[in-house]
Amino acid sequence: MSSPLTKLAKSLDSCNPTPEHVSEILNVLGDSTLERDAVIILDAMVNPHNALLAVNYFKQKIKPSSHVILYNVTLKLYREVKDFEGAEKLFDEMLQRGIHPNLITFSTMISCASMCSVPHKAVKWFEMMPSFGCEPDNNLSSSMIYVYARTGNADMALKLYDRAKAEKWHVDTVAFSGLIKMFGMSGNYDECLNVYNDMKVLGTKPNLVTYNVLLYAMGRAKRAREAKTIYEEMINNGLSPTWPTYASLLQAYCRARFSKNAMKVYKEMKEKGKDIDVVLYNMLFDMCANVGCVDEAVEIFEDMKSCGTCRPDKFTYASLINMYSCLGKISEMEAMFNEMMESGFQPDVIVLTSLVHCYGKAKRTDDVVKIFNQLMDLGVSPDGRFCDCLLYAMSQVPEEEHVRLAGCIEKANPMLGSVLRFLMKKHEDSEHFRKEALELFNSTEPDVKKSMCNCLIDLCVKLDVPDRARDLLDLGLTLRIYADIQSRSQAQWSLHLKRLSVGAALTALSAWISDLSKALESGEELPPLLGINTGHGKHRLSDKVLPTAFESYLKELNAPFHKAADKDGWFLATSEAATSWLQSRGSTVALPQ
Repeated sequence: MSSPLTKLAKSLDSCNPTPEHVSEILNVLGDSTLERDAVIILDAMVNPHNALLAVNYFKQKIKPSSHVILYNVTLKLYREVKDFEGAEKLFDEMLQRGIHPNLITFSTMISCASMCSVPHKAVKWFEMMPSFGCEPDNNLSSSMIYVYARTGNADMALKLYDRAKAEKWHVDTVAFSGLIKMFGMSGNYDECLNVYNDMKVLGTKPNLVTYNVLLYAMGRAKRAREAKTIYEEMINNGLSPTWPTYASLLQAYCRARFSKNAMKVYKEMKEKGKDIDVVLYNMLFDMCANVGCVDEAVEIFEDMKSCGTCRPDKFTYASLINMYSCLGKISEMEAMFNEMMESGFQPDVIVLTSLVHCYGKAKRTDDVVKIFNQLMDLGVSPDGRFCDCLLYAMSQVPEEEHVRLAGCIEKANPMLGSVLRFLMKKHEDSEHFRKEALELFNSTEPDVKKSMCNCLIDLCVKLDVPDRARDLLDLGLTLRIYADIQSRSQAQWSLHLKRLSVGAALTALSAWISDLSKALESGEELPPLLGINTGHGKHRLSDKVLPTAFESYLKELNAPFHKAADKDGWFLATSEAATSWLQSRGSTVALPQ
């Protein structure tokens, strides 16, 4: 039941916004208006403009020392209606009338700024407190952790957070969520997990926002296992996933190539009627392209076209064309390319690169040249990846067709063309070759260097110029294109070949065997175990080629390395077996052509 004072508040909210009408309503209180009654009336009002008129009335009835209380209650009203500009004007009026703000005044202004999504204003008000002789209490300082995190001021956010932990302040869930988001956006994913663990240690219960920002960070970090664990904890805590939850989880699984988990989330979203936008669809297609999930991609593509909420875009077609290209499915790739064209999308360099890769893998030189000419006709500039795929095609086709593709490469990238001419003519000037190759790599995009170096070494192996292959490998190691290929410990020496092409891996093996032989010749003892890591190809389709080729080559060499039963992609040999084998064959291993 409404009290007489709340009824007065309602009357004030609806009356004409004039001092006369407000006074007429409040005169029923008599001349001796109590401070408590004024606060109750102002606190019950929802119209800030009329509330300000009521404040002016109450100031005439209540002692000046209490005026700040009236203004603070009215500031809360501006906060409730999210009118920060009005709150600032009211604060200015306070100062003009000689009313000194207190801690509650600043706390209200700061929370109003946060609620109105102007965190930089909250920072401004927090930092001006000392100039008014006000010091923040622990609760206000704790709330500023979120504000500083939101504005990206990591130093201040962490300074307050460290104080909070040291002085045992209460830190609410919002502050923890803000810190997790701040660390996630800056790429400091370990700190995201540290803050989450702090929450659990301090007994603060994460809410849905906390879980969503944490899952989003794990998605950006490609940390699918952590995302899975966090999601299970969220479900166990009785929270239901929302669209952002599913989107973040799907991102984590897709980026980490956890195809089974990603498909499970996708199907659950469909079952629960969650809309899947084109960005999420394209994440799924990109994952399918990388792990070779053709049937799943086809099913998702048909779902997308029939869902009615979004349509395939150029990235959709690019991913599917790339998938068929990687699998060597030429007819399916061409059908998807034609559908893309019929849908009104012109091919870009990404799509044309996929076509070149597929045709090159299939040794279809005419089609590779045709695509190159199409790129030129469209006026599209060939980038590093396109040139790299031309080079890959050249490493696949018969040697008599090299000249045609070398001509295309010469037009697309003269530096690369110059290196190729040197290889094709089988010149012996190692110093000159290394100089040209160095200039090429220094001018090549960082994400293309390894693939280009791989292809050039493959071509060297095919052209039977092993010295140039070793030059390229050595240059790759010097430039850190290949990093940490060899490692040594007291228990094991290892050769790490993951993400190397077959030719590059075999060249690295040849160099490693030479190093092992030299170690034996110098009287050095080999460790108990020698290992070769080719990668296991679990998540990327392209990673499956090397382990298979390498196993075959090791058998051809009659090498004592055998598949490890408990370590996928590893080939192991004991020191005794390796020593005997090395001594029987010498220090070199011929590269296959």
